[in-house]
Amino acid sequence: MRCVDGRTSFEVGAWVVYPSHGVGRLDRVDKINIDGTVVEFFVISFPKNKLELKLPVKRAVDAGLRRVVSKEDMEEALGVLVQKTKKRRLMWSKRAQEYESKINSGDPIAIAEVVRELYRGDGDVAQSFSERQIYQHALERLAREVSVVDEIEESDAIRKLESILHAA
Repeated sequence: MRCVDGRTSFEVGAWVVYPSHGVGRLDRVDKINIDGTVVEFFVISFPKNKLELKLPVKRAVDAGLRRVVSKEDMEEALGVLVQKTKKRRLMWSKRAQEYESKINSGDPIAIAEVVRELYRGDGDVAQSFSERQIYQHALERLAREVSVVDEIEESDAIRKLESILHAA
């Protein structure tokens, strides 16, 4: 079944990305009567987070719902992982806010930038607890989309990302 919000079509059963939650499956479309008006909702499940989201169909694209990226677009995002990181002079609190904003954007290129900037190789300086948390969050978010695009397990996607980072 194809569901159209007016600008984009989504298929029930397809993997989609909701910016603040990451990759989920569009399970079904529910029709709910609200004060005499029937409103259609996409029901999206996020198995990793044990979460189910109901999103009004008419607001889906405005809310940032999108299809999973193509293999080519994912390759572009993975290319970010091997680029050199610039030294940043911002205070950690400002950088942390910027990183969270990039993660919650749902953009795989922005998420890859966070992963690259917070990755610490074997001999690198130790990370603070909050740096490790943000790195792990970004890595898992990117790995979930890689796993769907490449049709592999999430753990294999994490290994793939870490091997790209380690080789850079």
